[in-house]
This record gives sequence, structure tokens and C-alpha cells, in this order.
Amino acid sequence: MVQVPAGPFQMGSTSGGSDERPVHTVELSSFWIDRYEVTHAQYAAYGSSGGGAASYYANDGTYNGPRQPVVGVSWDDASGYCAWAGLRLPTEAEGEKAARGTDGRTYPWGEETATCARAVMDYGGDGCGRGAGAWDVGSKPEGVSPYGAQDMAGNVWEWVADWYDDDYYARSPARNPTGPSSGEFRVLRGGSWINIENGLRSAIRDWDYPSYRILNIGFRCAQDE
Repeated sequence: MVQVPAGPFQMGSTSGGSDERPVHTVELSSFWIDRYEVTHAQYAAYGSSGGGAASYYANDGTYNGPRQPVVGVSWDDASGYCAWAGLRLPTEAEGEKAARGTDGRTYPWGEETATCARAVMDYGGDGCGRGAGAWDVGSKPEGVSPYGAQDMAGNVWEWVADWYDDDYYARSPARNPTGPSSGEFRVLRGGSWINIENGLRSAIRDWDYPSYRILNIGFRCAQDE
């Protein structure tokens, strides 16, 4: 894991959808976050121990490489894995700060437009021209975040802890926000191998039904200081 120190950052963007506004200052306590997305091999160990449901793609060679991020897992599967590991899902605010740092950068690496030099994305075709499936975690070290986290842009979307609300930022608490108390959808962060540049921005928000188990959604875990 990598440490993200306590302190404020600017959350949100004026460059994206209305749900990224207003840009607002958020103060977070120090926390740790996985350097890499949870892999298929790591998740399979959880299943072997009597944990949650297997990945929907557990037997599909396009998606089940041991170092590929696990996909085809629901929000509950992801949350269950993190709890089994003594961890938790990151909040939406923690995910954004871990990705972009405190200087308001658009992408983990800065302002340079996203290409396959730094992210697994739709550039020359899905998955940087390879087609379907995420790459092994850590395959794009030039895209590292300010704190040392890899694949915070691209590869797979990542479940985070919060319920989704498109106008939550207008009433979000200034310190350690955890999202609405309930909702229909859970938040996704980071973009994936089928997204172009705009979908890889650190401020972008997406959402899905927490029961969905999709081929480009995975997760990583976090821990309190």
C-alpha cells in the first residue's frame, strides 16, 4: 500500500459534468491505499477461503490472468474482499486525492493528455489496441499518481465506498466525506481500458448498480492510518 498524508485538496472539476461541481475543498485524514488494483489471483484466494462469489469471468482467459485486475465482481464482492483482508473500500474523496494529489492536476501524472504511454485505455482501439481485457496491474508506470499508486487512470473502473448522488458536492461535508447515507447506485472511479481521455480524468464520476458484475469494473482497498 501507499500512504496519502492528511490535509486538504480541491475535489471536483469545472471541465466535466455537473456532478463534478462545485469544486470544493476537502480535508482528509491520513490513509493508506493499495498500490495496485486487486488482482484475479488475490481475489481467487479470497474465494478459496470461503469468501464471496467467484468473479463472473473466473474461467475466461481474456480476463482471468493472475496479474490482471479482477473484474466481474459486484460492489458487495469488492467490499467483502477488503473486509476479509482487514481493509475497506476507499471513499470517493480518498480515491480522488490518491489519484491527483493536492495541486489540482487533471490526471495522476499531470496535464499531459492521456495516451497509452501512461494508461491502459481506448487509444488505437480498446486496451491500447490489444482489444478486450485489462492489462496486468502496474503495466504503465509512467502514469503513477503523486503518492505512488498505479493504474489510477484507466485499466479498470474501481468501486468505491460511496453511494452516488449527482448533486452531493453541493452539500458534502468539508472533512472526511463518506457520501450519501443511501442510494440506488455506487460510485465508480478512474476509467478503464474502453475509455478515451475524458473518461480517465481524476475528477470524473461514474456509477452503476452495486449488484452488477462487469468486464471493466474492479477495485482496490484502503486502510485508516
